Amino acid sequence: MKILVVGGGGREHAIVWRLINNPAGEARKIYCAPGNAGIAQIAECVPISATDTETLLDFAVREKIDYTIIGMDEPLALGIVNAFNGKGLRVFGPVREAAKLEWSKSFAKAFMRKYGIPTASCEVFNEYGTALSYIKNAGKWPVVIKADGLAVGKGVYICKDAAEAGKALSELMLDKKFGGSGAEVVIEEFLEGPETTLLAFSDGKTVVPMLSSMDYKKALNGDKGPNTGGMGAICPSPYYTAELQDLIYKNIVLPTQNGLAAENIEFKGILYFGLMFTKNGPYVIEYNARFGDPETQAVLPLLKTDLLEICFACSNGTLDKVKIKWHNDMNAVCVVVASGGYPGEFGRGYPVNGLDKINENAGNIMIFHAGTQKSNEGEGLLTNGGRVLGVTATGQNQEEAARRAYAAVSNITFQNMHNRTDIGEITSDKSLVNNL
Repeated sequence: MKILVVGGGGREHAIVWRLINNPAGEARKIYCAPGNAGIAQIAECVPISATDTETLLDFAVREKIDYTIIGMDEPLALGIVNAFNGKGLRVFGPVREAAKLEWSKSFAKAFMRKYGIPTASCEVFNEYGTALSYIKNAGKWPVVIKADGLAVGKGVYICKDAAEAGKALSELMLDKKFGGSGAEVVIEEFLEGPETTLLAFSDGKTVVPMLSSMDYKKALNGDKGPNTGGMGAICPSPYYTAELQDLIYKNIVLPTQNGLAAENIEFKGILYFGLMFTKNGPYVIEYNARFGDPETQAVLPLLKTDLLEICFACSNGTLDKVKIKWHNDMNAVCVVVASGGYPGEFGRGYPVNGLDKINENAGNIMIFHAGTQKSNEGEGLLTNGGRVLGVTATGQNQEEAARRAYAAVSNITFQNMHNRTDIGEITSDKSLVNNL
């Protein structure tokens, strides 16, 4: 079995690791494009950009790839699944039309309004002057301003007043900080409450939720500082109670699937529900159309069933025939080790030391590489991104998993290294959720 994974971050490393460490012990040849230095230790990396659809297609045909798994959002938005389907190649992920739930926030908001899925009220603007006039007359602060398109997890601004909102609009619509993604913006009401991520497998007819998870988006301890792609994650989320599980499936998951069917959109792949538990119940903050990062690094270590078997079932429309099993008696914590300055300016090319001191063979520690490269000499590792490593540990409870993760992190050093020290600590008021 030859499998190609498209992407090169911590999420893709976790996917490759899970495919190799399968319950049946089946030998698989895994390629990853473009991959990273950590993935290269367990799979064959090929130097093809994740957005170079034509070259990826040529590679898949030439190497007789049996199955391709798309990890990243941008290739999905570009229609890579459509292209592979057009060549008769088997691929895991939604077609471009279905992935629009992620690559167009205005589309997602209109979809949720149409099908009665609880979400924050909003207005959509494609002209700077009109948007600026709207925020100057806003009667309630803060407000949330989002780039309509993909912005590597950074195109969201929480603005406490008109001055901050005006700056955000200028960056998005005039300075084009995120290119064409900010040509249209969504301005929505600010919601309060603890957040949770719910990933789910979908075959176009059946949606099966995974274990819940929660990521830490802010750069600094105590949820301070700028938004990032995620500084860590835990699984399961302590806020995702059995009562909320039923409520979310009834009011969010099922209406989403029914709405997609009503729109004649066949969504095969991963549905990501970004949720907030407000005083009025669970609301959808956003959809994604692929595995989350870093949530995947916390969720997949707790999966018992073969990931490839589940992906095949999604592709074949037979997900209802698969019984997906989890390590329900375990917790996982992922701590992201980042470059100082991230998500702003940061340096690259710093030697990474200490990984040899971490015993991954113990079975409860996993090091997922996100932004690493081999040194010119080919022996050591160098930093090559904002988020460098995801250190995941499992345990009988959240505290044990966090303790193991931070014990592993303590061995790692590189210049200007930064990580939060409170991943796994829950300080939000859980009484809000308990009273829903």
